[in-house]
Amino acid sequence: MKNYIGIDNGVSGSIGIILFSSNEYTYVPTPVKRVLGYTKAKQWLNRVDLPKILKELDVPNKEQTLAIIERPMVNPGRFKATASALRALETTLIALEQLGIAYQYIDSKEWQKVMLPSGLKGEELKEASWQVGKRLFPTIAWSQFKDADGILIAEYARRSGM
Repeated sequence: MKNYIGIDNGVSGSIGIILFSSNEYTYVPTPVKRVLGYTKAKQWLNRVDLPKILKELDVPNKEQTLAIIERPMVNPGRFKATASALRALETTLIALEQLGIAYQYIDSKEWQKVMLPSGLKGEELKEASWQVGKRLFPTIAWSQFKDADGILIAEYARRSGM
């Protein structure tokens, strides 16, 4: 038996946690902070908040926990989005490594193929994710989320026995 943490990478992502010991689950938005950018031009950025993500990921039985991280989007044509995704990933990896939690990557299509209806694209995927999440985890406060990716990644890992 394991704890599973599903991480929808990015500053607009989410973290889903399924604890085997208590049969509990948690779903939270990725904690972020707004900071002034690093260029000469005025620019505000969202960055993952390390102290807050450390608290969110600090689960019992860390040695029996596996975090599954959705592979970040890397697209040279979308430099700012790629840089943001990679900054978020780096902070998340630092937190997992500091806590001693094992992790591996997953492509979105792998968990979506099992957890969502087939034939969906674009915004349909977000809506389907949200609808499936509401059905599987009815006690989550769904009004604060646009999808259920993080918790569905954790559920996929649990079902597949990763």
